[in-house]
Amino acid sequence: MTANSPFDPAYSGNVYIGAGSDFDSAQAVIYGMPMDWTVSFRTGARLGPARIREVSIGVEEYSPYLDKDLADISYFDAGDLPLPFGNPKKSVEQIYEYVTSLYAAGKFPLGLGGEHLVSWGSIRAAAQAYPDLRLIHIDAHTDLREDYEGEEFSHATVIRHICNLIGPNRVYQYGIRSGTREEFQWAREHTHFHPFHLLEPLRESLHELQGKPVYVTWDIDVFDPAYAPGTGTAEHGGIDAREAFAAMTELQKLDVVGFDLVEVAPQIDPTEQTQILASKLVREALLAFVK
Repeated sequence: MTANSPFDPAYSGNVYIGAGSDFDSAQAVIYGMPMDWTVSFRTGARLGPARIREVSIGVEEYSPYLDKDLADISYFDAGDLPLPFGNPKKSVEQIYEYVTSLYAAGKFPLGLGGEHLVSWGSIRAAAQAYPDLRLIHIDAHTDLREDYEGEEFSHATVIRHICNLIGPNRVYQYGIRSGTREEFQWAREHTHFHPFHLLEPLRESLHELQGKPVYVTWDIDVFDPAYAPGTGTAEHGGIDAREAFAAMTELQKLDVVGFDLVEVAPQIDPTEQTQILASKLVREALLAFVK
């Protein structure tokens, strides 16, 4: 991939397993957002997109959870966006412009992060394409601060920005178990807030989301560190992999118009279990959301 041609079908780097070489015929486009410029603890999430692709070679293309196969859909892997090192605002703006172009081309965007601030660019583009957008936020952290250490644009503020954009009443949060007292109070009063758990509250929310365009942003740290230790800010008490795959089965019932998976920091997990789990989640997302 080059800076001038992110759609270049001649991209010859590592690609996600089963990805086709033709952008025009693809239903979905995988794109990497290799940024960790505002990470506040352990860095390395910028390496996540590449490693998620690399380990996908060990992932089966058939999902027994969804009874679907990657061979049944078409998707293109555009590689990583050439984000400017150390410049979060410009990086997020590039992501926004890129995902806007994907919606204009009629593609389903599937983003790989990168820290969670990258989602601000993708979700802004989704909200522009779908003014009635709802957000499903699956994460260990509230990410609702107005600023973090004086910085307005941070991985700790991203969902607050989205609430300001689309309205907190359109934001559904699951699995949250870390944040300030003020963030928890604000979430309980303003968003659809479902802390600690994912599957059961998600099932209870489905009727509210039916018929609405939905964007899903999934932070890998929603998992207990026993399942996904390779992330910048691990939080104990999280979900397990079985619950996650069951949640994907429920999410396929919705009109999901975009998805991203963020905060995989592969150098923290030499066992590769985080990266492999993330790669399987990408498979499930492709099969659940690409119709």
